[in-house]
Amino acid sequence: MANLESVLSRRRLLAGLSLALPALWLGGCRSESAGVQDNGLFEPLDLSEGQWREILGPEQYRILRRDGTEPAFSSPLDREWSDGTYVCAGCNLALFASAHKYDSGTGWPSFWQPINDGHLGTKRDFKLVIPRTEYHCVRCGGHQGHVFSDGPEPTGQRWCNNGVALSFVPEGQPLPELREA
Repeated sequence: MANLESVLSRRRLLAGLSLALPALWLGGCRSESAGVQDNGLFEPLDLSEGQWREILGPEQYRILRRDGTEPAFSSPLDREWSDGTYVCAGCNLALFASAHKYDSGTGWPSFWQPINDGHLGTKRDFKLVIPRTEYHCVRCGGHQGHVFSDGPEPTGQRWCNNGVALSFVPEGQPLPELREA
């Protein structure tokens, strides 16, 4: 009888977890700072999946819209050291300045801080079992990469970005207009 109670107790626990985990995940999708949806600074860019497929190349779509990751050392932006601004490839929102870029040795463009904390929203990512902090452009929701706490001073952060999720605008050139719906 005690064995049956133990089995039923475990089943109740697992059933409760199966209900709680999606709620925890959805709650974790909210930004820990500004918010993936809208922080009040920008009009959200809300396009259909078909519109995104027309705008983005297949690899950009996979990364920005499906939270993919490009292979390490595959992006020319990892080796870009000119002065300029890195903008979201989905909507052209300025995300990083070249002054904040550094060589993390990881094979992805890495920055120790964004241009503006309000331009990126974060959520917890459990895809590799160990939780990570994923970040997205607040304007279009495009997946950019992950932020870690092993970066250089003064922030100690490493904003590890997919190069295909960014476009580089050299200093002296105007930033592109924000993409409209």
